[in-house]
Amino acid sequence: MNQNKRIYKMVITSLFTAMVTVATMIIQIPSPPTNGYVNLGDGIILLAAWLLGPLPALFAGGVGSCLADLLAGYAHYAPGTLLIKGAMGLLAALLFFSRKKAAKKEAKKATLLAELISGIAAEIIMVVGYFGYACLLLGKGLAAATSIPSNCVQGLAGILCAIALFPVLKKANLWE
Repeated sequence: MNQNKRIYKMVITSLFTAMVTVATMIIQIPSPPTNGYVNLGDGIILLAAWLLGPLPALFAGGVGSCLADLLAGYAHYAPGTLLIKGAMGLLAALLFFSRKKAAKKEAKKATLLAELISGIAAEIIMVVGYFGYACLLLGKGLAAATSIPSNCVQGLAGILCAIALFPVLKKANLWE
């Protein structure tokens, strides 16, 4: 990869990092049982995974979501968010591209299946990750299970948002 392509990839990764932060902070649906909120940042993480690949998605997901936690007053979640959302982006990208290679065609069905498999796996990482983080590291014990339903709703919203936007952004062909 030449220098210009590397710089372009860094700029696009930075753009997605900022979009994750903004989507996480601007569109917040309060979740009273957890004192948290449901947001659309996961959708942007999935888009970064499907458009940019593993390392940019890892960075955009982890850093973008961590920044949102820090800026929104949830600093106690920031370390966990960095790891959980970064792992989400990485796993979604790895599964998406491996599934697309296995299909060996650009058929819409193969792409949608790759999106669904990678999106569901990434959101499972998010739900289980936040449960474990709150349960073990924040000391909430099994009371952390109250976050599971709202995190599932957030995951579903992220998958639907990303699936809706992916064809439009893919057509723009700005990401390669």
